[in-house]
Amino acid sequence: MLKIAFDKSYKYPLDENHRFPMIKYELIPEQLVRENTCNDDNFFVPGIMEDKNILTTHDKTYYKKLCELQLTDKEIRPIGFPMSKGLIDREKLISQGTIECVSHSLKNGVSMNIAGGTHHAFRDRAEAFCMLNDQAVGTNYLLNNHLASKILIIDLDVHQGNGTASIFNSDNRVFTLSFHGKKNYPFHKEKSDLDIEFDDDTDDKEYLNKMKENIPKVVDEFEPDFIFYLSGVDILKNDRLGRLGVSLDGCKKRDKMILDLCKRNNIPLQISMGGGYSSDLKDIIEAHSNTFRLTQEIFF
Repeated sequence: MLKIAFDKSYKYPLDENHRFPMIKYELIPEQLVRENTCNDDNFFVPGIMEDKNILTTHDKTYYKKLCELQLTDKEIRPIGFPMSKGLIDREKLISQGTIECVSHSLKNGVSMNIAGGTHHAFRDRAEAFCMLNDQAVGTNYLLNNHLASKILIIDLDVHQGNGTASIFNSDNRVFTLSFHGKKNYPFHKEKSDLDIEFDDDTDDKEYLNKMKENIPKVVDEFEPDFIFYLSGVDILKNDRLGRLGVSLDGCKKRDKMILDLCKRNNIPLQISMGGGYSSDLKDIIEAHSNTFRLTQEIFF
C-alpha cells in the first residue's frame, strides 16, 4: 500500500496574505480521496522528531537558535516568512514525515510526503521558505542506520537544490542531481554532482530529452540503493516563479520517467512535493495529483 505522510499541521500557520499557494497542502489530499486515488488508510501522521536525527544534518548552534526563535533579523530575512513556533513545529513534522517515509519505501518500494522538498536549507542557515532540509535529513538517517549505502537525490524543482548540494558536497555516498532554471533563484548556485540548467521557456521536448540523456546514465553508473525525488511542479509554463515552459502533460511524463526507472531497477523511492506557484491553483493541484496517481498506477 502507498503510504503518504500528511498532517493538518502541514499548512503554514500564516495569515491570509501568505496563504496562496500554500493551501495546496490541504487541497491535494482532499482531491486524492475525492477521486478515489487514495483513501484514509494511505495517509499517516508523522510522530515526534528526535533532535538527534536533525543534528546529523544541521548545525547544533543554528538548530538551537531556530527552535528558540533566536535567529537574528539578518538570518530571518532570507527565509521569507515571519518566524513562529508553529512554523518551526511544521518543519520538524515534515522532516519526521520523510524519515518515516523511508521505512515505508524500503517495505513497499515507494512512499510520499505531501509537503517537503525543503532543499534550500543549508547545514547552518535557512533560506527561501526552507529551515530544515527534509530529504537531507532522510538521507543521513538511511546512512547512519545502515539502511542504504549509496543514495541518489533527484531534484527536479525549478530552483536549484543549493542547500542539498552544499550539505553533501564532500560525501561520495550521496549523488546530488539538479535540473533547474539557469536564470532563476538561487542566483549563486552551489555545485551539485550533476547540474543541468535550462533557459527560460524551455519546452517539454528539450526538458524530457535532457532527462533521458542524463538520469538513466547516472543510475547505471552510480548504482544507488535508494533514491529521493523532489517533484516540484514549478516547471509549469504558467508558474509565477518558474520561467520554464513545460506543460501539464510534460510534467506528468517527467514523473512517469522517474517512477518507471525506480520500479524497473527495483530501487526504493521517497518523493517530496516541492514547489508549485502557478497563477491557477487548479493547475498546481492537478500537477501534484498526477504524481500520486502515477505512483499508485506504477507501483500498486
